Amino acid sequence: MHKKLVILTGAGISAESGIKTFRASDGLWEEHRIEDVATREAFYRDPALVLDFYNQRRKQVMAAQPNEAHLAIARLQDNFDVQIITQNIDDLHERAGSKNVIHLHGEIMKARNSMDPNDFYPIENGEIHVGDTSNSGAQLRPDVVWFGEEVPLIRTAQQVAQEADIFVVIGTSLSVYPAAGLLDVAEPHIVKFLVDPGTFVLRQYENLYHIQKPAVEGMKVLLPMLEKNVT
Repeated sequence: MHKKLVILTGAGISAESGIKTFRASDGLWEEHRIEDVATREAFYRDPALVLDFYNQRRKQVMAAQPNEAHLAIARLQDNFDVQIITQNIDDLHERAGSKNVIHLHGEIMKARNSMDPNDFYPIENGEIHVGDTSNSGAQLRPDVVWFGEEVPLIRTAQQVAQEADIFVVIGTSLSVYPAAGLLDVAEPHIVKFLVDPGTFVLRQYENLYHIQKPAVEGMKVLLPMLEKNVT
């Protein structure tokens, strides 16, 4: 019986595949204000701008490749019951071979009915345009959780975090809630690892080891530490 290894990943792991994060120092995401491209209000105000913005992000994702950190996580499935919870909207974990991935903030490679969050569609040619509609006639939108929207899978993620035998956080500043609160949900006594180059003022978590490196280099340090916890 493999131990349950829960891995929470953030923008830092995808950044090493060339996918830009939205938390730039100037507050802009690809030269756009977040309020203009990543809110429901922006979508209703200027759907063409928002759809084009995500069409460009989708092309960026399609051109990117999983990096060594993604691949290393996928290989962990040989020795652990691995469950990934990611804040990322790309599909790099899946393309690396990971089987169990919860996308807290949605999946950019999917479209959904703008009036029904449970009605999903494949995206033709990697793009969504004004006039592309669901079977009910509603405009399609990217399957992403915009700022101000609820995170529908957070309860599922919390349940998974509670069941962890080992909890790993990779490439996130632990500043985006509710995802950042998942570390608090994990049982206090289990071993925990944080792989991120940032400097954190962390609360006193029991058994927490901070590997202060980017994802790819940090995984090289983490892997032998995890091997000691296989059994």
